[in-house]
Amino acid sequence: MSKVPASGAELAARLRARDVGAAPAVLNLLEDGTLGAQARELMAALAPRALGGEAPAAIIGLTGPPGAGKSTLLGALVSAWRAAGRTVAVLAVDPSSKRSGGALLGDRIRIAGEGIGGPGRFIRSMAAGERVGGLAPATRAAAQALAVAFDVVVVETVGVGQSETDIAALADTVVVVVQPGAGDGLQFLKAGVMEVPDLLVVAKADLGAPAQAALSDARSSLRLLGAEGTVALAVSALAPTAGIEELLAALDAHRDGLEIAARRLATRRAGALADFISEYGERGLRAVGGRRAAERLLLAADGDLDGGALIETLAVAAGLDRE
Repeated sequence: MSKVPASGAELAARLRARDVGAAPAVLNLLEDGTLGAQARELMAALAPRALGGEAPAAIIGLTGPPGAGKSTLLGALVSAWRAAGRTVAVLAVDPSSKRSGGALLGDRIRIAGEGIGGPGRFIRSMAAGERVGGLAPATRAAAQALAVAFDVVVVETVGVGQSETDIAALADTVVVVVQPGAGDGLQFLKAGVMEVPDLLVVAKADLGAPAQAALSDARSSLRLLGAEGTVALAVSALAPTAGIEELLAALDAHRDGLEIAARRLATRRAGALADFISEYGERGLRAVGGRRAAERLLLAADGDLDGGALIETLAVAAGLDRE
């Protein structure tokens, strides 16, 4: 006899009890498009209104171009977090297979090779869906749900297309990873990447002079943008590591300096608008009166609602029904 899947309410209760073992079932529920009502039940039970405040985890977005060294760096960070007694969830967002719709590259395999498996650690590859380089609605919901049970939630994406913008609309702290030889400061500016990160990391610092040159270029670009508050540092994830402890301290310092409630509210609103457009398309946006009208509706909505309820607010205003 097959086991009846846990309901959204049951899974929410497990997450609220800090049961990290609930993570696989939570991800299965959120990725199963046929269980929309249960997924909304789960997320409503994890909204700030239900929790009495924001979920406790630090939500970190990690992005950067292919080959920059993100997976190796992430493996070193997870090991350091676990050594400090923190539980960690990693959502590795892969480009989607056009045939199956599933995750294509299998970052889970590559990161697992860095020793990321073990107690208190959870990793899942998730498909980007139809958003090239971006985040599918299920990924956004998964990060918010797992933040209730884990100490750290990392969303790792390939830095192409939509991912940098989407990460900024989800994470408490955005980390952009670049590699030596990626280009001079002007190329950084042209890419538009420098406006996104809270921390900019030059990986492969063990290469020496090329890494220091890339770090100098990055800092010059930040000064030109007036973004001196963005921390830029060079890190090597190879043994012996260099800069990992400094990066951990910078991540903690950035989060400690945030008004978390305000940041999370802004990310829920931005995420709800992105997911509303993903669900209903431009037709839905026109029905609600355009982007500015949608933003005004979200500003007027209760700030303690979950993203699904905010999407519902827009759908009702547009006269649309949710399945």
